[in-house]
Amino acid sequence: MNIREIMARAPVIPVLTIERESDAVPLARALCAGGLTVLEVTLRTAAALGAITAMRKSVPEAIVGAGTLTRPEDFKRVAEAGGQFAVTPGLTDELALAAKQAPFPLLPGIATASELLAARAAGYSALKFFPAEPAGGTAMLSAFAPVFQDVVFCPTGGITRESAPRYLALANVLCVGGSWITPSAALKSGDWAQIESLARDAAGLARRN
Repeated sequence: MNIREIMARAPVIPVLTIERESDAVPLARALCAGGLTVLEVTLRTAAALGAITAMRKSVPEAIVGAGTLTRPEDFKRVAEAGGQFAVTPGLTDELALAAKQAPFPLLPGIATASELLAARAAGYSALKFFPAEPAGGTAMLSAFAPVFQDVVFCPTGGITRESAPRYLALANVLCVGGSWITPSAALKSGDWAQIESLARDAAGLARRN
C-alpha cells in the first residue's frame, strides 16, 4: 500500500511509545479490536523495534509502522524489524535518500510552508503536520489548503480527543495521529479493555474525506 491508502484506513493513527516489549501484542490486539489497525511505534525506547517485530508476527491484521526516524540508518533498522511504513518529524536530503531505498512508504513531517515545498519537491504530497498545535493547528492547515491543493496531512502533536474532530473536519486532513488512545496508566496496568474502548471511540470519529 502507498502512504495515502494507509492514512485512509482509519481517522486516527495511534502514536505508541512502548516501554515493555511484552506489551506490544496485547496492545496491538486491543487497538485493532477497537477498529484502529494502523499503528505507529515511535523509536523512542529500547523496546520499539522488538515491539514492531512482535506485532507483525502475532497481529497480522495490523499495519505496523515506525515513527521518530531521525537518521538514515533508522530506515534499515525498521526494515529489519518488519515495519510497513515510516514517519519522520522532518525531512532532510539524507532522510529522503534513505526513504527512497527503503521497502516501505514514508510520511515525512513538515511544520512550515517552506518545509512543505521542499517535501513536495522531493516527491511527497502526503505529509505529517508536526507539531500540529504549536505550529498553528487547524488555522495553519486551513491556510495551506488553497495554496497546496494536492497535499494531504496527518496532523500530530498535541492533538486530543476534544480537538481531533476539528482537524478531521478539514478537507486536506486524511487522519490525525494521537496518543490519547493509550494513556500511560492503562499501559502500565495492562488495561487493554480501556484501550480497546478508547480505540473504538476514536475509530468512530467522522472525517470529511
